Amino acid sequence: MAGKRPVRAAVLISGSGSNLQSLIDAALSGANYNIDLVVSNNASAFGLQRAEAAGIATAVLDHRRYDSRETYDDALEACLRSHAIELVFLAGFMRILGQSLVRNYAGRMLNIHPSLLPKFPGLNTHQRVLDAGDPWHGCTVHFVTAELDAGAAIIQARVPVRDDTDADELAKKVLSYEHRIYPQAAEWLASGRLRLVDDCAELDGVPLQGPQQFSEIRSSVA
Repeated sequence: MAGKRPVRAAVLISGSGSNLQSLIDAALSGANYNIDLVVSNNASAFGLQRAEAAGIATAVLDHRRYDSRETYDDALEACLRSHAIELVFLAGFMRILGQSLVRNYAGRMLNIHPSLLPKFPGLNTHQRVLDAGDPWHGCTVHFVTAELDAGAAIIQARVPVRDDTDADELAKKVLSYEHRIYPQAAEWLASGRLRLVDDCAELDGVPLQGPQQFSEIRSSVA
């Protein structure tokens, strides 16, 4: 809608922030969201420099300075509220969020995970895929719930696994697709096309029977 303000979004990071950069670039290209805050639990995260270069407010909340997960989450939520944040995007944020915070942002918080969920939740996904001998790997954007990497999946990109591929090479291939699908899901959410209804993702009012596939989306647009 012409004249409608972009939705205020925050990105939570712990490291280099390459997915953060893809979201910033999309926002600068006219997305329906604006990145107004970047929060990290790691003061040396390079993603903070990306945010500062883009003129985005930053905050460091070192989890080691809090005596419990609950007090950390309370501080994080207070920070988000102080910036009037409406949407939250997790991008390599190496913290498990508690139920209260997740509940308060239900349907407004996304995460990107480097596997074809529900396969391989958690860490070290690239090596685990190779160890399992799977022919396909990839990445998934999903709604955040209190259960690790278990929220409704929204969009995936698939990457073939060659016999001569190692974990580092596979990680680089998957990351290149993360940079494409995360801004797409963020835009769907910010524009109101994507909703979480009864723990199910809906796109344009239609419940998703499974995550949208990036190749199919590209084909339909071409």
